[in-house]
Amino acid sequence: MSKRHNLTPPSRVQKDEEEHDLQLNNEELPSRAAAVHESIREEGETELSRTVSALLWSAIAAGLSMSFSMLAKGLLRAHLPENDVGFLVESLGYTVGFLVVILARQQLFTENTVTAVLPVMSQPRLGRFMCLLRLWGVVLIGNLVGVAVSAWAILALPIFSLETHEAFLTLGEHILENTPMQMFAKGIVAGWMIATMVWLLPSAGSAKIWVILIVTYLVAIGEFTHIIVGSTEVMYLVFSGHASWSEYLFHFGFPTLLGNVVGGTFIFALISHAQIRSDSDR
Repeated sequence: MSKRHNLTPPSRVQKDEEEHDLQLNNEELPSRAAAVHESIREEGETELSRTVSALLWSAIAAGLSMSFSMLAKGLLRAHLPENDVGFLVESLGYTVGFLVVILARQQLFTENTVTAVLPVMSQPRLGRFMCLLRLWGVVLIGNLVGVAVSAWAILALPIFSLETHEAFLTLGEHILENTPMQMFAKGIVAGWMIATMVWLLPSAGSAKIWVILIVTYLVAIGEFTHIIVGSTEVMYLVFSGHASWSEYLFHFGFPTLLGNVVGGTFIFALISHAQIRSDSDR
């Protein structure tokens, strides 16, 4: 007598694993893009409802983690020749902080320029807008506290060689070679690219690591400005006496922050949301 086994076909299991990130309670949606939009919107709803203390601690952790980008870049720079090949290899270090923050699900400001914005765009109300501003403010402050602590610790603690410290200084000095207008323009591109990465992640499945690596590597080799990664490098200059706080705030900080918000929110998130609204209205 043969035994019958109730087994799910391998093809079905594989399909379920690939699409588990986009299961939306069997809700019928007009397109796969709409499914991605809904997944990110629901995540944004969760983020908007989190307490200030939960957001703050997660944001501080993210700021500390983002310092790994400067650490990795500086360590690679200190051991690589100053040529095009050295630059391309060194730029891989830029991706490390993003990998840690995103895979650990910590709060990063430039991610929230798209994730938390979609719920507000879906139901634009004053209360939701105020929740968005609260989220942005808490996460930005927490991220900057984290990177400031990291930059100070990297400088003050007797861990790295003189050559490595020189490499860290070079990273910050290279950023400050940009004019404020260049900071803003490059910040727009960085914000747009990070928002694109956030949009891709829900449907990436097991390829999430590759999505993060590819997008953030492009940000690195394009030398686009990012408010959190760049703050680690410029604050290192400030703490070492090679730059002033006014240079950090007005030459780098405000232009880059504005560029990231414009690129992530007013360009990518707004256009993506308009696309989904157009699908839904048909």
